Amino acid sequence: MDDIANFKSEIRDGMVIDWDVPIKMDDGLVLKADVYRPIQEGDYPVILSYGPYGKYLHFEDGYETCWNIMCKNQPDVPAGSTNKYQNWEVVDPEKWVPDGYAVVRVDSRGCGRSPGYIDLWSLREAQDQGLCVTWASKQSWSNGKVGINGISYYAMNQYQTAALQPEGLAAICAWEGAADFYRDMSHHGGILCLFGKNWYDMQVKSVQYGVGENGYQSRMNGDWVSGPETLTSEELGSNRCDFDKDLYENDLVTTEYFQSRNPDWDKVEVPMLTCSNWGGQGLHPRGNFEAYTQAASKNKWLEVHGKEHWTEFYTDYGINIQKLFFAHFLKDENNGWDKRPRVQLQVRHPGEKFVERFEQDWPLPSTNWTKYYLNYENMTLDETVPSNLQTISYDPMGDGVTLTTKPLQHEMEVTGPMAAKLYVSSDSVDADLFLVVRAFYPDLKEVVFKGALDPHTPIAQGWLRASHRKLDDALTRPDRPYHTHDEKQPLNPGEIYELDIEIWPSCISLPKGFRIALSVRGRDYVYPGGADGGLSNMKNKFTGVGPFLHDDPRDRPLDIFGKTVTLHNTEQHKSYVLLPVIPREK
Repeated sequence: MDDIANFKSEIRDGMVIDWDVPIKMDDGLVLKADVYRPIQEGDYPVILSYGPYGKYLHFEDGYETCWNIMCKNQPDVPAGSTNKYQNWEVVDPEKWVPDGYAVVRVDSRGCGRSPGYIDLWSLREAQDQGLCVTWASKQSWSNGKVGINGISYYAMNQYQTAALQPEGLAAICAWEGAADFYRDMSHHGGILCLFGKNWYDMQVKSVQYGVGENGYQSRMNGDWVSGPETLTSEELGSNRCDFDKDLYENDLVTTEYFQSRNPDWDKVEVPMLTCSNWGGQGLHPRGNFEAYTQAASKNKWLEVHGKEHWTEFYTDYGINIQKLFFAHFLKDENNGWDKRPRVQLQVRHPGEKFVERFEQDWPLPSTNWTKYYLNYENMTLDETVPSNLQTISYDPMGDGVTLTTKPLQHEMEVTGPMAAKLYVSSDSVDADLFLVVRAFYPDLKEVVFKGALDPHTPIAQGWLRASHRKLDDALTRPDRPYHTHDEKQPLNPGEIYELDIEIWPSCISLPKGFRIALSVRGRDYVYPGGADGGLSNMKNKFTGVGPFLHDDPRDRPLDIFGKTVTLHNTEQHKSYVLLPVIPREK
């Protein structure tokens, strides 16, 4: 039944737009949604998003540099639309409503036009989204089938909601979305990442409900993005979580805080398209690959691309993929999607070149898992084991050590998850290991890419705090060590420990003469060519890892993490990096 009270409806730009439609939650709180739908009466499938970024906020107003970069580099993005209703990381209704969809945008509780308490990625939010899905499925303009769609936040909460199996949910498209709140975002290898704190300040607090006249005025309809009332700073503070405090204090994954935010993959049974970005090291890509491999759904597909974090979602390439998927599951169109190979890759080459290829599964069945042993005497990566005992020490606050292969004798593709086994001692009771898989041109200039955020992104990264070295034997694979993060095991200074380190999945095809390298460091990778100015919605300049910095002195005191670290090759134990080498076509 339609809830027709207390909202404005108008016809604009070939659509019916319902502004601030109230949706009542089971605890009595009323959330606000905008509905864009065809003028002609009928039953339409629904594309829904639920998140904190303010449904009234125009993309360009909140994320000016991102919008300008995308439109400059991808003219197909603004083409075919007035762009009046563009909103950060959700679909443009002007490109979906004409194809017979209703688009529903919901401001999550405490954000935009929805009152309430902000508790990011909480079970309460997942329940809210599920209730919104069911509500949308029962409206007179709905055909009863709802798909959830969107980037980043709007992707991450899809997994949580799908696990609740709400009535009406027929498909999800999680575009560049982390899946494990602890391992993917807040604590890489057990090391606190500052992204969450800075992102919360810049992108969530700025559109909290109650900012009102102190915030943005919508160019879509002239109303205040952050609600009709203007609250004091004290009132605003009392209506939101302390996100930085929550992440810092919950430093093990076993706390209720994290347990309640991770989806039960056995209950994610809905058809799923999960789309990743090779260049998203530090936040999303691990989640997309984990979702594909772990979800119980029998109808699941994986797509992987490059370019900026937000770009391909809005290009003709990305929209076509989304529409094929949703048309099959929301409209019952026999469009061949069910015959489509399960994995679609944009294989990455130097020079921002991508070559499309379809595969049947992930990791790729053809993978030749190859160990490259660390030779500290020659500073090389070799397929043969070093014949002598070796050690090398480094200052963790410096550049660490970098080992390279010999020039490649033929083109080589590395596509898939990676891992390293290192034997390490520390002069302290702990150590942070930052691993960077790199590539170099024949002249030894580094190969970097326009990553999801940072324009100078290396091939792949991995992290591990040595005291978090405990493995989950049931979930660990040779290519994907899985750490429990359920206890801290301090080091005895000078004692050698075996560390298995996960390196996030990536892809690179390198020509003959290029080199692959592994850097082992005690701090974040720094691009040697200097910093980039960053983005208008981020606090820091980009130095190679974008906003995904691990330099919080509370988490990394120098008297513990600033002491010398030594890498060992012993007679019994050899250190190596495991690379997923894809055989060349004959």
